Amino acid sequence: MSILDAPATGPGSPSPPDALRRTTWRRLWGDRGSRTALVAAALLILIALTAPLLSRLGGWSPTAFDADAIDPYLGGLPHGALGGISAEHWLGVEPVTGRDLFARVVHGAQVSLLIAFAATAIVVATGTAAGIAAGYFGGRVDTVLSRLMDLTMSFPSLIFMIAMMSVAQDVNRVVLMTVVIGVFGWPGIARVVRAEALSLRHREFVEAARACGSGPWRILTRQVLPNISGPVIAYTTLLIPGMISTEAALSFLGVGVRPPTPSWGQMIAEAVAYYETDPMYFIVPSVFLFVAVLAFTVLGDALRDILDPQGGRP
Repeated sequence: MSILDAPATGPGSPSPPDALRRTTWRRLWGDRGSRTALVAAALLILIALTAPLLSRLGGWSPTAFDADAIDPYLGGLPHGALGGISAEHWLGVEPVTGRDLFARVVHGAQVSLLIAFAATAIVVATGTAAGIAAGYFGGRVDTVLSRLMDLTMSFPSLIFMIAMMSVAQDVNRVVLMTVVIGVFGWPGIARVVRAEALSLRHREFVEAARACGSGPWRILTRQVLPNISGPVIAYTTLLIPGMISTEAALSFLGVGVRPPTPSWGQMIAEAVAYYETDPMYFIVPSVFLFVAVLAFTVLGDALRDILDPQGGRP
């Protein structure tokens, strides 16, 4: 039984939502790995939200060139050790351009996390609506929506993403990437929600609400949706690292955000040519990408174990 199904008992007991929040927080913070992942994810989100302020504190814009930080006689490699790390450039500079890596990495976090969270919101909203409708109404509605899920999942999504991003030229790349990633991501969560809705539609409390004259909308929003919120929250957290990786992959392949807008995937792609002569240029964005994916993956696994302990298990 999930903790979502455990009612609060006794006088003065907190309401079920309060009890759920307290239990979730206690178990997350009580586990060392989950606590570390939570702190890392919170720091990355804070970095993304305060990227303009952080770059001003560092003294450099992500698009500003610093010719004094590179050596033109060595092919534009940074002056000094470790890629030009100094009091002026906290994480070093890019070869050839001399752009500050700290400013570009924190602005890259803003772009990557913005796309990841916005695409996840599209996926969760679309998938939850489709899954609830298919599971609750059944019949022809279920058949149509299930075949649409199968059709969408049958597409080689990465190839179609690359093609769509390559064809569209004069558009906002951040908005386009968000929509494209979201379009191909919703069937997974829709199937999870459909299975949960199928198991709930004939439960006693749903039948009681129906007998009392409640309409489908009220039953879906007041009875079904609150009881599938646990799996949805857990699945949402697990979606985020995949979205971050997808954005990085598209930018790495050159069809994502375009310079001078920074992105971790774009920076890694540009750094491949310098991994022997300036390894820090490759290491810095790679570490940020690795930490982001790992933190949200561990956090998602922990939330799944807490909110949906039987999810994905026989």
